[in-house]
Amino acid sequence: MSVRELVVLGTASQVPTRHRNHNGYLLRWDGEGLLFDPGEGTQRQMLRAGVAAHDLHRICVTHFHGDHSLGLAGVIQRINLDRVPHQVTAHYPESGQRFFDRLRYATAYRETVQLTEAPVAADGVLARTGGYTLEARRLSHPVESYGYRLTEPDGRRMLPDRLTAHGIEGPDVGRIQKEGSLNGVLLDDVSEVRRGQRFAFVMDTRLCDGVHALADGCDLLVIESTFLDEDEQLAVEHGHLTAGQAATVARDAGVRHLVLTHFSQRYSEPAEFERQARAAGYEGELTVAHDLLRVPVPKRR
Repeated sequence: MSVRELVVLGTASQVPTRHRNHNGYLLRWDGEGLLFDPGEGTQRQMLRAGVAAHDLHRICVTHFHGDHSLGLAGVIQRINLDRVPHQVTAHYPESGQRFFDRLRYATAYRETVQLTEAPVAADGVLARTGGYTLEARRLSHPVESYGYRLTEPDGRRMLPDRLTAHGIEGPDVGRIQKEGSLNGVLLDDVSEVRRGQRFAFVMDTRLCDGVHALADGCDLLVIESTFLDEDEQLAVEHGHLTAGQAATVARDAGVRHLVLTHFSQRYSEPAEFERQARAAGYEGELTVAHDLLRVPVPKRR
């Protein structure tokens, strides 16, 4: 059975706290696992969350600040220690190649796994598979940073009442799906477009075009909200978003489920992030993330 869910491994910005680990997020998408921004301690958080090295197929790093990348060394070595049998692909800003190299070879170990490096140099599509298209968009942060967006191809939803009206049943249903028509009946006559699901991951950034493009029409949006709205000037200066800004983006983009994360250690009351997000007018499903949380991708409409 296919599983589509977000496993939150860590939610702290800059430094870990007693209750929040550095960043780390695993997206389970059917049979694949995409690990985003493995900060320090990610390997241990994976253990606590029941995530194995064998679950990883892609590693996506938004930028090379430590809270988003210091866990790379341990994760890469664990992939090799466990002899993951499939290819693992790493995406990261090309301008940070020297940082990736240092983390990949931070200490001595035996390489047993094919780790493919696929750095990001500009906006665009990074990969196309049968299950999704992965693309990147440039964000606005003091160091080069990219957000990631995963889009499932559109499919078709068969309409039983129309099939019955045209006398199509049994093996003929599969035939018209494959061939596009049957005895003068078109596929469009007995089905409708089923829009593919959309997921986006937006970390350290100010408001910019990339944020809006990534969030557009998402079923699940994971987005940083480092600061509360009263500290908006700090957010702008350091290249971050506030809870209200993140929620406004989600509201305008028609996001179905918003996940706020990447919280500054200066705040101790998570409920205030939710309050400010609602005050910004976001009415969809809302989650203020905490470590080891599991968030299912919303069911199709």
